[in-house]
Amino acid sequence: MHIAIAGNIGSGKTTLTRLLAKNYGWSPKYEDVDFNPYLTDFYNDMQRWSFNLQIYFLNKRFKDIVAISKSNENVIQDRTIYEDACIFAPNLHSMGLMTTRDFENYTSLFNLMLSLVQPPDLLIYLKSSIPNLVSQIQKRGREYESGIRLDYLKGLNERYDNWIENYKDGKKLIINVDEIKFEDNPKDLSIVIDSINAQLNGLF
Repeated sequence: MHIAIAGNIGSGKTTLTRLLAKNYGWSPKYEDVDFNPYLTDFYNDMQRWSFNLQIYFLNKRFKDIVAISKSNENVIQDRTIYEDACIFAPNLHSMGLMTTRDFENYTSLFNLMLSLVQPPDLLIYLKSSIPNLVSQIQKRGREYESGIRLDYLKGLNERYDNWIENYKDGKKLIINVDEIKFEDNPKDLSIVIDSINAQLNGLF
């Protein structure tokens, strides 16, 4: 079983991954942000480092999905391979922070990789407003995230909403994290788990 959690920066993906892994006794696969060699440079100069960062993420996520497909474990994955190519790279391109040449090269590589892997059994999307994202980003206090532009977050949010609306590769569950505070409220976490179980019932 492979559950993947998608959502904008600060939406709570890592937290939900940890809580669900604990609840189900499944293996969590976290996004590695502390050892990313490009992330700090990217937030300081997005135009210079956008292509490098996106290729790094794409490479790592492809490796993760291949490893998940070869494993016999049930996995909860923090972030998906779709988000980089369907949201982050197009957003950078539209903002003039990634050249058309680099974007087309990146997209071609993504399409090749996607043809070689299977989608998750369930995709969970954490939907959030911009004020909530900003609050959560400030709360966790990562230095390299302190310079994130609001227009960057807004562009990502719009693309996330459009992408999840048109996602047809498998089952999906949308959780509004402005209203459902699963980290702080056990009742809200139970609502999320019940919703997941309802989605997964058809998979067993």
